[in-house]
Amino acid sequence: MNETTIKKRIDSIDMLRGLVILIMLVDHAREKFYLHKNVADPMNIDSTDPDLFFTRLLAHFCAPIFVFLTGLSAWLYAHPANKAPRSAQSFLLKRGLFLILIEITLVNFSWFAAYTTLYLQVIWAIGVSMIALAALLYLPRLWIAVIGLAIVLGHNALGFIEFAPHETGYTLWTILHDRAFLVSEGALKIRASYPVLPWIGVIAVGYAAGPLFSQTVDELTRRKTLIMGGTACLIALVLLRAFNIYGESQPWQMYDESIRSVMSFLNFTKYPPSLMFLLFTLGIGAFVLAYLETAKSKLCAMLKTFGSVPMFFYILHLYVLLITYFILSKVIGTTTVIGPNDYPYLGFPNVWLVWLAAIVLAALLYWPCKKFSQFKHSSQSTWVKYF
Repeated sequence: MNETTIKKRIDSIDMLRGLVILIMLVDHAREKFYLHKNVADPMNIDSTDPDLFFTRLLAHFCAPIFVFLTGLSAWLYAHPANKAPRSAQSFLLKRGLFLILIEITLVNFSWFAAYTTLYLQVIWAIGVSMIALAALLYLPRLWIAVIGLAIVLGHNALGFIEFAPHETGYTLWTILHDRAFLVSEGALKIRASYPVLPWIGVIAVGYAAGPLFSQTVDELTRRKTLIMGGTACLIALVLLRAFNIYGESQPWQMYDESIRSVMSFLNFTKYPPSLMFLLFTLGIGAFVLAYLETAKSKLCAMLKTFGSVPMFFYILHLYVLLITYFILSKVIGTTTVIGPNDYPYLGFPNVWLVWLAAIVLAALLYWPCKKFSQFKHSSQSTWVKYF
């Protein structure tokens, strides 16, 4: 297998990462400029318009694919092409701690320009998952795969476990499986918004899938395996979901409107991500990854650029959205007053304006991302690699 083939394979991972990063940009633009019609997960089918529903549904792909690729990238780090294997534990531990630090500092401030509540969200979940994977690496890869699959397939069965805030186990279970406040009073409240247990399962499955991207696996075999895996996920989803058997706490139902019935079927729980949520997103993600193995276009090159600097893009786009919102709210003024304390929000009147804003921001952010990507790959500084 030649160097070009190896490079193409890594490019497909960066392209998929770049794709979900841009989808994430759309969702974060929605959270800034369409908050007057905020949605929960699962969404309220009766009150959520289809354009808003499917915009939010698309964002569901971001976290599962990113966490899966993080596990896959950890295996590739531990097994570099044409080099001796190395331990990924230090790599995972340091980057996991770095992500947690970024979450509680730069990321939290970017949402509200304040620290009244500390939200432990997706970057926190990825950081904790990386640390958990570092611990799991003491085990053989087969055991990591078994544990990862057991968590992904079985965590929905743990929904009956509950702890009151005053009970022993509340803090740990809130972090692992429930979504609630760890500290609900005082100057600084802390809320665990992303329960981490399912994400530990996803990152472990991603790591276990790493050998599929080794030099010993040819492109055709890899693509067939990805397509088979994606097909298995979607078949399992349809069978389990059609009869509301298992894997989702929100049963679906038929509506008079066909589009509402489809929305109900695809209405999955994200916090924590249900089995249906993960089968849907990772199943389709496997098909996209297989396609990107051979995809060549200017768009693919752009996706690769974004995907090569994920943390740089993440922090940059959050602050660009924050500053843009602040400027527009001062120039235009707010249009809607909602929520506790009558906090004013500037809101776009249509979902398509959210998409337009995201496309414009993506175009504006491409150049700094490209420059930083070039700097990152030429720099010898260790800290640069974290971005």
